Amino acid sequence: MKVWAVSNQKGGVGKTTSVVTLGGLLSAWGFNTLLVDLDPHGSLTSYFELNPDTIASSVYDIFSAASLDKEMSPTPIIFNTRFQGLDLLPAGSAIATLDRQCASLDGMGLAISRALNKVNGQYDYALIDSPPMLGVLMINALAACQHLVVPVSTDFLAMKGLERMTRTLSMIQKSRKHPLNFTIVPTMFDRRTRASVQSLRYLRENYQEHLWTSVVPVDTKMRDASRAGVPPPYHAPKSRAILAYSEFLEYLMRLERFRSQAMAG
Repeated sequence: MKVWAVSNQKGGVGKTTSVVTLGGLLSAWGFNTLLVDLDPHGSLTSYFELNPDTIASSVYDIFSAASLDKEMSPTPIIFNTRFQGLDLLPAGSAIATLDRQCASLDGMGLAISRALNKVNGQYDYALIDSPPMLGVLMINALAACQHLVVPVSTDFLAMKGLERMTRTLSMIQKSRKHPLNFTIVPTMFDRRTRASVQSLRYLRENYQEHLWTSVVPVDTKMRDASRAGVPPPYHAPKSRAILAYSEFLEYLMRLERFRSQAMAG
């Protein structure tokens, strides 16, 4: 099972949209896909019409078991969405308390990685939506994934979030056995605005090594899909943003194949 995380230390850059869209594409292309919500805001969970404030079982249960030095299979708390091949490990609002609860506990940074190992044979891909702040939840997302997607909206405020994110990655790299590969994805690009054009130029000048060469354009169809509670690839498969995400997904798959071949060779 391939595990990808989607993260940025700034909200409103398209993290949840990227997870839902990439997950929807993967399931539409025939891959069994698990979406994992590690954001206390529970936007991914809410997308599928579940309430993070009232949900009975959630990813919080995995951390509760880990705090007692137990490993829990996520299978009982996985929610089967109405879209074939697309499942969800939902977030409960209680995960917002984890940093305070886990501050003195060892080994909590690998709770999600260990849980995903228990369903490794059931899914082709797992996509993690992580919170916009550094803490036990983001650390779990980064520790569990083999590739990190960093959505960056093309506006000036998002550049500061990206700077914080790259500093965090530099710190995380030191504790990993293998380097964490990451790709920056320019999102919400509007070529009509100076801010978008200048922000994209800044990304290309300063982050070229890790930057996807294309962009995800601003597209109202994404908001329509969210309102309908339907992954965008099922709601508007021919929209501009979906075509862009499809290209990006193909790019990620090529990267994975290249890395697999390099490791085998």
